[in-house]
Amino acid sequence: MTMIHNEEQTIADWREDDAAAMKWMEFPREVLIGKNMLVKVPDVLNKLKISKKVLLVTGKNTLDVAGNRIKELVEENGGDCEICISEKASPEEVIKITEAGSAFEADCFLGVGSGRSIDLAKLSSKNCSVPFISIPTAASHDGIVSARASIHSEGKSESVEAQAPIAVIADTEIISKAPFRLLAAGCGDVISNYTSVLDWELASRHQNEPFSRSAAMMAYMSADMITNSANLIRPGLDSSARIAVKALVLSGAAMSVAGSSRPASGSEHMFSHALDRIAKKPALHGEQCAVGSIMMMYLHGGDWEKIRNALIQIGAPTSAVEMGIADDEIIEALLQAHTIRPERYTILGGGLTPSAAEKMAVVTKVITD
Repeated sequence: MTMIHNEEQTIADWREDDAAAMKWMEFPREVLIGKNMLVKVPDVLNKLKISKKVLLVTGKNTLDVAGNRIKELVEENGGDCEICISEKASPEEVIKITEAGSAFEADCFLGVGSGRSIDLAKLSSKNCSVPFISIPTAASHDGIVSARASIHSEGKSESVEAQAPIAVIADTEIISKAPFRLLAAGCGDVISNYTSVLDWELASRHQNEPFSRSAAMMAYMSADMITNSANLIRPGLDSSARIAVKALVLSGAAMSVAGSSRPASGSEHMFSHALDRIAKKPALHGEQCAVGSIMMMYLHGGDWEKIRNALIQIGAPTSAVEMGIADDEIIEALLQAHTIRPERYTILGGGLTPSAAEKMAVVTKVITD
């Protein structure tokens, strides 16, 4: 499941990357990963020459985990920090936080949480034309470093353009103490890059879509980081959190190089978004993408068992029953997946037949026969 790359491809690679060369690439200027990293927040603000008037966006639970401590650190170092509690990733919440940032005249937003707060901070900070810093308290998906934000409206999840963080501060001690299911889901989100890249290559061949081999290789490397370390990823380990965060950062960098989410979002993500609409109780985003990747790799004719085995080693779900989702919801999501982003060409093409959807789900052991 590796991409072929040799000297004869060099010229072709440069030509492919020409399409990405004109895109605006956003990368974090500072990435701090390790134990007790929260204390580095004031240092990062100083190094980036950001005035210490910051709006801290966090949730009710993560306020106690990290939010209050960060506020203390900023104020102890002569800064001014105002906290804004986020409740849901909705357009109304974005407006509320944007207005709070404007009224406070914030010079920077801090997104502190496992996903929602970071998405709201990256989008609201863009609205206010100021940078934001991503401070994850869990490594549940690659949104902690990407320039995209997931916003929910009228029962639907939409990925919208935001901005990449100017810095990422990941305290692995805090992340390792979060529920392991979140870390496993983050690993699943990265593993799904395998099929995202295959879909992107397919679109390049069939639709002449711009393709960056550099971004594709970075996305594959991030997935390899997880699959090659699957036996080392365990609950409560600082080293496991470190592996996951590094892979998520690399995956986010791949999207920045590509100038889109293409390296990390393909047919498996379309399946996940369809499942969000259909399932009575959807699973975590990374869990659904990983299970979707097993089935999409089967469609690509690749080594889907490698993906499945890595997820089993990590302790992530590989079937409908393990995700708490009904078999018929899986089939319906497969049938609707191609309609989620019709402009994005993938292995799903114009859609699956019910018999084909059921066959792939059964063969890959996602549902029972």
